[in-house]
Amino acid sequence: MPLEFCIIPQRGLVLLEYDGFSTIDELRDATVAYLAHPDYAAGQKQLVDLTNVVGFEKDYVRFMELQAAKTERLEGAGVQSLVVYIAPTAMAQQVATLFTRTWAPTRNVIAMVQNTEAQALELLGQPEHSIDALLAATGKARKRPAANEGRETRCPPD
Repeated sequence: MPLEFCIIPQRGLVLLEYDGFSTIDELRDATVAYLAHPDYAAGQKQLVDLTNVVGFEKDYVRFMELQAAKTERLEGAGVQSLVVYIAPTAMAQQVATLFTRTWAPTRNVIAMVQNTEAQALELLGQPEHSIDALLAATGKARKRPAANEGRETRCPPD
């Protein structure tokens, strides 16, 4: 799946990693799974890695509907969330811009875009300088296959 998430409850943080071509259905399915996860908590900070996005579904109406539902849920919970996007490529910047524009009307989400993992982690108050180091420090790990193979980004269960 091109979108995976890993909740790091001890840090109040969720890591989302996109890989390949991103669709609205995958975003919706990941959102549903995240909300149903036992470690989900309203207001968790989000680290969104868009480094490996190669394209995205350009159904802007469906995307805006999905984002509006997320905004409504956050406003209803009365919490704020900091979302930091890692966007080092032109395609990642396009996707990050799309997301950040949807958050602009709400005070419940503060969205920022950074070029590197280290910059993003610093904004989130994390001492590590890479996602791999963050996962290792929190007892999570991800398998990094060779560059020509698919990438596994799922965190193992606690």
